[in-house]
Amino acid sequence: MASLRRVRSYARRGGRLTQGQERAIKELWPRYGLRETDAFDPLSVFGRRALLTLEIGFGDGANLIALAQQYPEQDFLGIDVYRPGMGALFARLACEAIDNVRIYASDVTDVLRRILPPAVLTRALIFFPDPWPKRRHHKRRLIQPVFLGQLARALHSGGGLHLATDDADYAACMQACLRADPSYVLQAVRVNAGSPFRIPTRFERKGRELGHAIYDIDALKITDPIPSGCKQLLGGCASC
Repeated sequence: MASLRRVRSYARRGGRLTQGQERAIKELWPRYGLRETDAFDPLSVFGRRALLTLEIGFGDGANLIALAQQYPEQDFLGIDVYRPGMGALFARLACEAIDNVRIYASDVTDVLRRILPPAVLTRALIFFPDPWPKRRHHKRRLIQPVFLGQLARALHSGGGLHLATDDADYAACMQACLRADPSYVLQAVRVNAGSPFRIPTRFERKGRELGHAIYDIDALKITDPIPSGCKQLLGGCASC
């Protein structure tokens, strides 16, 4: 019987890897890269225990750089499979002597399922994930109930989840998934108001040029499920 193929939430972007980016990955991976085969321990990775933020799908790494520079007392993880962006990020980290960022070149679900220990993250950031706009492709969207459950395990109680999208349908689905998950409480939905955890990206600029609204969605990881009557007070449930 043919084996079932796992659905991925991303499409690998080839992109042109410049010689400088390729050299940065090769030379700087031992300094900034993390392997899926190694157990993750913040003390051994960063040499300290500090607030830890995970950015999923960091692109060219500009937001990670900005956060790491703004909060040098905190530590940051990035997960992405886009090699040109990774090379550009590594080069900037070395050039600007930033040492509170580490990277996984992996599928995020693998990292959440097999590597990150429970309650290790203070915050998770997912900005402008692929909306997979065709309905038959919605199963590929990253923000799904199973994924949110995996992420909740890695977030400590009181940890924040911050999402952004310029796709109105995806924004509604994100909110519906969060409202349906007893591990989270939906805190805020802001439209065209920005977020303190991200700088404007090219995806946001492109969306604005197309006239799209930008949705920033904040949720909180909680320890105990909220009684159903209380959850209804937070807003109605949208349908994906």
